[in-house]
Amino acid sequence: MSLILLGIRDFERQAGYLHPEHCAPPPLRTHSADDMWFIRDGCGIVCGVITWLLVFYAEFVVVFVMLLPAKNVAYSLFNGAVFNGLAFLALASHFRAMCTDPGAVPKGNATKEFIESLQLKPGQVVYKCPKCCSIKPDRAHHCSVCKRCIKKMDHHCPWVNNCVGESNQKYFVLFTMYIALISLHALIMVALHFVFCFEEDWAKCSSFSPPTTVILLIFLCFEGLLFLIFTAVMFGTQIHSICNDETGIEQLKKEEKQWAKKSKWMNMKVVFGHPFSLAWLSPFATPDHGKANLYQYVV
Repeated sequence: MSLILLGIRDFERQAGYLHPEHCAPPPLRTHSADDMWFIRDGCGIVCGVITWLLVFYAEFVVVFVMLLPAKNVAYSLFNGAVFNGLAFLALASHFRAMCTDPGAVPKGNATKEFIESLQLKPGQVVYKCPKCCSIKPDRAHHCSVCKRCIKKMDHHCPWVNNCVGESNQKYFVLFTMYIALISLHALIMVALHFVFCFEEDWAKCSSFSPPTTVILLIFLCFEGLLFLIFTAVMFGTQIHSICNDETGIEQLKKEEKQWAKKSKWMNMKVVFGHPFSLAWLSPFATPDHGKANLYQYVV
């Protein structure tokens, strides 16, 4: 369900051969660095809205169909707090993943002045993207949906309407983790609800009629199982990529690693922050890399 969009590289060794005259002047900056990042892509916006609606549907069924009619108040309060807390963190993570700049390279910076300011050494290679006329850092790729080069781009995900890159990968990983957890929690509660209702009168198990209750629970089961499988696989894939310090595009293109090998724990700190803390689990905490070097290259 995730869409991976690859870019092309066009590079030369001298500033003159990069043809900066073919690039339009960089756009005037009208927004501050604190402005919210948002991709105006119809498919991505629809997918993002659907994601929120599905979470709200699960919230409705869990609260109004299963928990409020339950006779055990402690059971309802505990499961309600856990489910609502995880759902809130899932939506907050989705919002941060969607509205955080994933690491976009300034558009149209491949000007003659900028290239000369780099003071390239003899034999040094720089990369220019022919699509957005940017001088690309190492491990950056062009996204045709975002129309920008993204640092350490892993893939473009329509479900968060954004690229997953250097600056928002943490939020995407948290989103997949929390969605998997609420899906698992919902499935467990549905199973318990069916067990309890078989032992009692179905009419007393819900504020809705028995047929309506069963239909709502079946739809929730289908949704929970589908999202549990998808997000659990995506979460595992992301953690594996982070530990190996290799993005999805780099794996697909089988690019040769030019960067120094770091420990799996250090790679996790690069994405989630240095040092380890409970802030790793918070979508509101921006990762502080500290000693976790983002780029260490083999000389």
